[in-house]
Amino acid sequence: MPRPMFRPRLILATILFAAFAAPAAAQELPNEGQSEVAYHAFLAGKPHVAAEVRAFDNWLRRKHVHGVLPTWQILRTATMWSECNGPPFQVPPRKYWDNVAATLRFVRRHVVPAVGPVQAVSGYRNPGLNLCARGSANSAHRDYSALDLVPMKPLDRRQIFMAMCRVHRRKGPANGVGLGFYAFTRFHVDTRSFRRWGSAGPMGNESPCAVIERGGDPLAPPLPLPVTPPPISVPPPAVPPRVLPTRKKFHRIRPRHEILR
Repeated sequence: MPRPMFRPRLILATILFAAFAAPAAAQELPNEGQSEVAYHAFLAGKPHVAAEVRAFDNWLRRKHVHGVLPTWQILRTATMWSECNGPPFQVPPRKYWDNVAATLRFVRRHVVPAVGPVQAVSGYRNPGLNLCARGSANSAHRDYSALDLVPMKPLDRRQIFMAMCRVHRRKGPANGVGLGFYAFTRFHVDTRSFRRWGSAGPMGNESPCAVIERGGDPLAPPLPLPVTPPPISVPPPAVPPRVLPTRKKFHRIRPRHEILR
């Protein structure tokens, strides 16, 4: 008996539905190279790195921020580490440790109560990795002030905008917090300075928080750029050909004696 002709279409539709129905967070979490299993494999056979991690863990305990987020998560570098031939995990220089402690305190006190548990997907980026990953030259990731986070609860982008913009407006100035939004549900928090950014608004270059404050829709697509008609090229006026004056012919008047000869 021949198979029904609609089955391939049904299979294709099922695959497409599964792809688009997948949670946004699953599409932006790091790959297997930055999982917890990969983290322990990264430390295996590297006693000097393992010693640095133990020192970092002990320091986090002394600062009372150990366990706000798992250590293996806050040691993740950039999600483009593989393309950039960089390390998937890295213990930052000690001079930067105080910076991440301040950010972890803000996450514990204000971010988690607003959006629920979060996962850190990017922390310290050394200058070379930050450059390759297309980070800002003055990125707060370079001095370990920043963490990129993804909520673990099934929140959509509008819910995250509303919750985090409210937190930033109330608690950001006093704590010197920077807040940025990326694709899907990923957002950036740092404690370097009070500022905000994103890709919302009519021009696509505003923070969603600014759009919300003036009553706009932060999810509205940017307006299309006006189409400027090409300039009309007017050919230069034709230059008439140069007419050279004709030489007049002068007839020599012969003397009388020549005529009569």
